[in-house]
Amino acid sequence: MSHRSSPPVARKTPLALLEYHPRSFDSDNHGILMAQQNKGMPLKKLKADGFQLELKHETPVTGSHSRNIVDAGLFMGRSFRVGWGPNGILVHSGTAVGSSSSRSVISSLINVEKVAIDKVVRDDNNKVTEELVNFSFDAPLNLHKELNHETEEVGVGSFKLKLQKVVSNRIMLPEICRSYIDIIERQLDVPGISASARLVLMHQVMVWELIKVLFSERENSGQSKSLGADSEEDMMQDTKEGPPEVDLEARTLIRRAEFSCWLQESVYHRVQEEVSSLDEFNYLKHIFLLLTGRRLDHSVELAASKGDVRLACLLSQAGGSMMSRSDVARQLHLWRINGLDFTFIEKDRISLYELLAGNIHSSSHDVTVDWKRFLGLLMWYQLPPDTSLPAVFLTYQDLLDNGKAPLPVAIYIDEGPVDEVTSSSTEEHFDLSYYLMLLYASGASKFCFLKTMFSAFSSTYDPLDYHMIWHQREVLESVGAFSSNDLQVLDMGLVSQLLCQGKCHWAIYVVLHMPHHDDYPYLQATLIREILFQYCESWSSQESQRQFIEELGVPLEWLNEAMAVYYNYYGDLSKALEHFLECANWQKAHTIFVTSVAHKRFLSANHSEVWTLATSMENHKSEIENWDLGAGIYISFYLIRSSLEEGNNTMSELDSLESKNDACKDFLGCLNDSLSVWGGRLPVEARVAYSKMAVEICDLLLSDISEGPSREAQLNCFDAVFSAPIPEDLRSNHLQDAVSLFTCYLSEIAS
Repeated sequence: MSHRSSPPVARKTPLALLEYHPRSFDSDNHGILMAQQNKGMPLKKLKADGFQLELKHETPVTGSHSRNIVDAGLFMGRSFRVGWGPNGILVHSGTAVGSSSSRSVISSLINVEKVAIDKVVRDDNNKVTEELVNFSFDAPLNLHKELNHETEEVGVGSFKLKLQKVVSNRIMLPEICRSYIDIIERQLDVPGISASARLVLMHQVMVWELIKVLFSERENSGQSKSLGADSEEDMMQDTKEGPPEVDLEARTLIRRAEFSCWLQESVYHRVQEEVSSLDEFNYLKHIFLLLTGRRLDHSVELAASKGDVRLACLLSQAGGSMMSRSDVARQLHLWRINGLDFTFIEKDRISLYELLAGNIHSSSHDVTVDWKRFLGLLMWYQLPPDTSLPAVFLTYQDLLDNGKAPLPVAIYIDEGPVDEVTSSSTEEHFDLSYYLMLLYASGASKFCFLKTMFSAFSSTYDPLDYHMIWHQREVLESVGAFSSNDLQVLDMGLVSQLLCQGKCHWAIYVVLHMPHHDDYPYLQATLIREILFQYCESWSSQESQRQFIEELGVPLEWLNEAMAVYYNYYGDLSKALEHFLECANWQKAHTIFVTSVAHKRFLSANHSEVWTLATSMENHKSEIENWDLGAGIYISFYLIRSSLEEGNNTMSELDSLESKNDACKDFLGCLNDSLSVWGGRLPVEARVAYSKMAVEICDLLLSDISEGPSREAQLNCFDAVFSAPIPEDLRSNHLQDAVSLFTCYLSEIAS
């Protein structure tokens, strides 16, 4: 380096990027060359909308999600980084979030976008509605709070948190589901709800109905006693009038029948839509569509009304015994082996015969059905009528794995408007109902789709909406359907929504329901403290929220610490000191007391307040750095002043001038040491307060100097006074008094 052939080139200020030149790969540096301005090109006026670039060649970053021509973050450093602001504000360069355009963009363009965390509470005009806020968050959480809970105390340092968990049973499940459905039905009556939001709400109703069907249990006479009754008379009445005890096999059939009714209700509107669009003369296709929704009565009546009595008789047995199905299948087989010309029979009639024979794939090749109706065809017409629900669900799963069944896509993809779905993959986001069926069929121990099941995409097109799926998870876990402690994404999703609406108390409530994890023992405490600190202005200004948080068992010290930091940030140091004392942050309280509060109250003659604040920290002075040179100064001042004042001899050790002089000298020395230690942290007013204390102590000391036993002791008092931090004019006066006293002393010696 010391033998350079040429002097180093001075570093120039980087110019704005005007063009991009890809370097030859034969070059030593295989990187992107950011060329400066070409001197041969005329200068162009740059607008405020970014760099004027022409993309002639692909760059390594044009194919990324941002689709930038260059990486502005590398080019301009931190000034073009991505940043998050409060309430979901995202500041970034590059293409807009969710944009489907493939056009490259200018890297210097800055986009300020707001993530729609509160989309669920906005109506069709994109306005937040108070009714939607209530039905989406307050009402369900109040219902959740009324359920039975068990608490677990978890130690967090010297504090304890009460983690909560809902406890229920499958007999109470129908009542719980009905309560949630009532809330959703009231929400559906709110005017101005968009069509896509209405679709999601209807889906939530069907999910709660499915949870009730699959996971609830019926109460029998043997369980009445264990559950408890209000009185003995009520228990006797329940025993007499309650339903008879049902054996296990009958329960299986009852649950299958209930699921069949649920499935019919789920597909009813799809059947109606397709039937209404049919030609009225094509009654065979009409009948087939009715059968996909298991509307047997209507299909039989329609066939009979068209004079097709034989078909009506066959339809009346659809999904019945396996014997009748095999008869129809045998007849079709005989027609085929005997060379029957099927061109003389309507294709729709053959499809009906195939369906009646249980061949659902052969019957529906000309008709596209959704996954729920396909599941219905499988359960109603192909599998035996006594097949259990787990066997039905697992059979559908096998067909799905082999590509012989339609995908159980989420309802917003299957039925919703296309414009609401943004780059969603139908192969990745299956419907929540399908996962509930798998959970019931597989059991809690074998089910491995929990995270996918409880993702927002399984029930809504809004990837940030977890407000109802969280409750469904809580209820299912409370009845023992599954157990998991790694669904924190679901919990944090709801917490974010609640914080966006300013409902900090409910957010903390949700955090306390997060299960304890041994790998993250302080997770709940960390989250609660972050919420308290970041949203202090919100919860502290609403007394109801603060009281709710206190009732949850959150330590008061955490609340006071958050408020102390909040007031300290906004400069209200008196309140900050008050809350730092409440949260036992003695060191921080002591610093604020010395540098900001004590001198103001001292100069205002509020000595009782200064004394009260200082003595409140005295018991913890071992935890406070520089206590004797801080708040201890004020305590020492009041004690010494009271002992020096005329007629007040509260301290026996100051009964002589020498002892008084020693005490004052020590105090004045502490004042000087305090000024040296605190230095620039002490404002001018604090130095004035120190000066006033020194002046007052000096005056009191010198007021009793005539009672000294000797001139030497009296002169020693002036030595202490001269070391005090007092104004120079007062120091000069004391110096004159000392000279006079010394003159008297010399005269006495000479005489």
